[in-house]
Amino acid sequence: MSTVYNFCAGPAMLPPPVMAKAQTELLDWQGQGVSVMEVSHRGAPFIELAKTSEADVRELMNIPDNYHVLFMHGGGRGQFAAIVNNFLGNNGRALYLVSGQWSRSAAAEACRLVGDAQVDTMDIVSKVNGLNQVTLPALTGAADKYRYVHYCPNETVDGIEIFDEIDAPWPVIADMSSTIMSRPVDVSKFGLIYAGAQKNIGPSGLSIVIVRDDLLQLPSVNPSSIMDYRIAVKHDSMFNTPPTFAWYLAAEVFKWLKSMGGIAAIESRNKQKAALLYQCIDQLPFYKNGVALPNRSRMNVTFQLADEALNKAFLTAAETHGLVALKGHRSVGGMRASLYNAMPLEGVQALVDFMQAFAAKHSA
Repeated sequence: MSTVYNFCAGPAMLPPPVMAKAQTELLDWQGQGVSVMEVSHRGAPFIELAKTSEADVRELMNIPDNYHVLFMHGGGRGQFAAIVNNFLGNNGRALYLVSGQWSRSAAAEACRLVGDAQVDTMDIVSKVNGLNQVTLPALTGAADKYRYVHYCPNETVDGIEIFDEIDAPWPVIADMSSTIMSRPVDVSKFGLIYAGAQKNIGPSGLSIVIVRDDLLQLPSVNPSSIMDYRIAVKHDSMFNTPPTFAWYLAAEVFKWLKSMGGIAAIESRNKQKAALLYQCIDQLPFYKNGVALPNRSRMNVTFQLADEALNKAFLTAAETHGLVALKGHRSVGGMRASLYNAMPLEGVQALVDFMQAFAAKHSA
């Protein structure tokens, strides 16, 4: 079978070495004669896996000791609700910075749970010379008192990434579902980081939460036990049965990241991949990107064809070349190439070669 490069925004491709190892261990994990999906999460082998995976996350992200690393249920959307329920008791208020679909969805969920009176939103994207650009607000002198400010550093649908830090007098909460471990971040600048696994960590169904001690003292809105961060801390993320296979694959991805040289090395590779694709888009009038240079996402490169009537032909031809899942989100159209950590440079080069040939064929 010829090589297939999967540009899906999520569930996304996983590192081939991880998948190959999982294949060999599917029926016999650690010589036990059974799959990791069939062993007890309370047993010594899985407890060791859990401890090792947490240690690897801490090492990769240089997480300070006053933070907890939790392996949770519900994906990113589950954390939209968990954050509100854990931290907005006693009529607490929160500020949501809106830069695209996912930050907007997080704000909408917060409003649904506690009402508009406890949730303020602020749009931070505007058109500058016809391109979407982020302008971060000055929050340091704000008189309002919020429990936290929430934002999404990378918007998968809109192809927008925020590289600057949020400077705020309140704890900063970040939805890093599509950017976690793609570049170094200073965890100490955040009150909480969360991420659905299905982009840079592992399969869907698992989410990672990195939460600072002091946030756990905030009054809650009686969250369900399964989404209560305090209970998760107390029970080492095993209050109930966790998604064990997803956790196992995530643990293998962490090992793979370390073998690749860690997050700084991965960032260097991600920069190279994104630069290659954006260069192709910028050099060919056949394609266009609608995001200002400072906010172009490295993880999700969105682009449109100058002639949208050719969209279907582009996608069909791309698939015949082993380039799959390039269709843009239904809300924005066009194309989207997701370049998460697992995507090799060779995959991006194959896409660029195809785009150049397609443009040449249909520009004649």
